[in-house]
Amino acid sequence: MSPTEKLRVLHLTPSFGVGGAEQMAGHLMVGLSRWHDVIGAGLYPAMNSSIEARLAEASIPLWHLGKRPGFDPSLFSALDQLFKKVRPHVVHTHLSVLRYALPGLIRRRVPVVVHTLHNLAQHETDTFGRLLQWFAFRRAVLPVAISREVAASIERVYGIRCKALVPNCVPVAHYSRSESDRTRWRAKEGFSPDAILFTSVARLDPQKNPLLMVKAFAALNDPRSHLLMIGDGSLRANVLEAIRGCDLENRIHLLGKRSDIPECLAASDVFVLSSDWEGNPLAVMEAMAARLPVIATAVGGVPELVESGSQGILVAPRDGAALTEAMRTLLHNAERRKAMARAARARAISSFNVDRMAQGYAQVYQDAIKGSVRSTVEWTDLGWMRTSDSIRRNK
Repeated sequence: MSPTEKLRVLHLTPSFGVGGAEQMAGHLMVGLSRWHDVIGAGLYPAMNSSIEARLAEASIPLWHLGKRPGFDPSLFSALDQLFKKVRPHVVHTHLSVLRYALPGLIRRRVPVVVHTLHNLAQHETDTFGRLLQWFAFRRAVLPVAISREVAASIERVYGIRCKALVPNCVPVAHYSRSESDRTRWRAKEGFSPDAILFTSVARLDPQKNPLLMVKAFAALNDPRSHLLMIGDGSLRANVLEAIRGCDLENRIHLLGKRSDIPECLAASDVFVLSSDWEGNPLAVMEAMAARLPVIATAVGGVPELVESGSQGILVAPRDGAALTEAMRTLLHNAERRKAMARAARARAISSFNVDRMAQGYAQVYQDAIKGSVRSTVEWTDLGWMRTSDSIRRNK
């Protein structure tokens, strides 16, 4: 097959919902559709999500396999038949789908199977999933890391060197909004023009440590400041209790899942993320694309996105006092906020556009079709770098 020949690429995810991995898969599929025939399949029923709408607009066909809750053995046959019908050159898997897909992938002898690890390897899946992936990565599946820290975790957990690295990206232009958009959103949501809005877009789950964020924000004790927490999860009740315990119901706002993230970010002043671990968070890139300085814990791929002191301030994980001090610094220094905002937007424009990610994966696919992966794509201070590095695929 010629390196320039169009490929049939099937992306397989649990669903096309609102999570970061699903968003990334959707962005990538749209970007790849410029050069290849792209098909998507989700294990669960359709969700009528914004991702599904974007894929429909791009004329990308979607299959929904109707997975039932819990273990669903019917998916083995459904996926086997899907592979037989589509006859993909490349299957690109995300999250926990390999446990259902691997038998069919082997039976149908799919030429290339790529799996993106969207989180640190030790956190990406359960014990069974790690055992299955340990086998798969040595036989038929090429793992791809989304950050250098994720690549290092693959080596620690699976004992193999991950030489395919393609950082996540976002549609940067989608997050550009005007000053009138900012004013309109604030008025609609009841925030005054001079309020300082710290905004977090993150699940309310242990990984994101939302309780640390509440505690750090409470220590600011400044009536001008508000914390907007966008997302939902298992810790929602705990977060609500913590907010009430601090008597901050009027300044910490649980906004739940939102469909207007670009507008929320445009109306904000600072983005905050308090995670204990990360892979390569899209939320940080979206905030930078929306011209926001970032305060975040220096975990996973975050330091590869944000240069502390330039586009934002990075602090050690679980350090509530440092998080508070970073918030206080940007709360009281409007000029520094503006300078970091400009730098964040410039960084997003230069490095985070979806085309870069799509080109990186297209290269990985073509290299794998030829029998080796020769290049690793990653960020440097000057943008993107490709380094020659050959790895053989096990047949």
